[in-house]
Amino acid sequence: MNPAEAYILKQEEPFKSILLQLQAIIEAILPQPELLYKYRIPFYYNSGLPICYLNQSKDYVDLAFWHREQLTEYKEYYETSNRKAVASIRYKSVSDINDEVVLYVLQKQLEINTNPFKLVLGSKQSKK
Repeated sequence: MNPAEAYILKQEEPFKSILLQLQAIIEAILPQPELLYKYRIPFYYNSGLPICYLNQSKDYVDLAFWHREQLTEYKEYYETSNRKAVASIRYKSVSDINDEVVLYVLQKQLEINTNPFKLVLGSKQSKK
């Protein structure tokens, strides 16, 4: 078992069920999903491209993603406060998960096909 899977399985309910449901949806949508453990949380990559990450925090689970300025639909679901580059969708129960919204976000990340880390590092390097 890799550390990302261990992270998911060690969570208390309802967070473990939320994470497992999101994991199933993500792996069904991404053509080549790769679950990695980075920064002490599960990250999903597809063909080397970071797509999203999962984080259990306080009383919810975040499905977090980049390129929020290019996501034109379902904006009412996105949590963006105190964040510059990342948006997330917060879940407090499995019934909160809207498959259509998750599908949209993941498909848009694949469509955008730009590594968000390279964008951030590129803008920092160009300011020097």
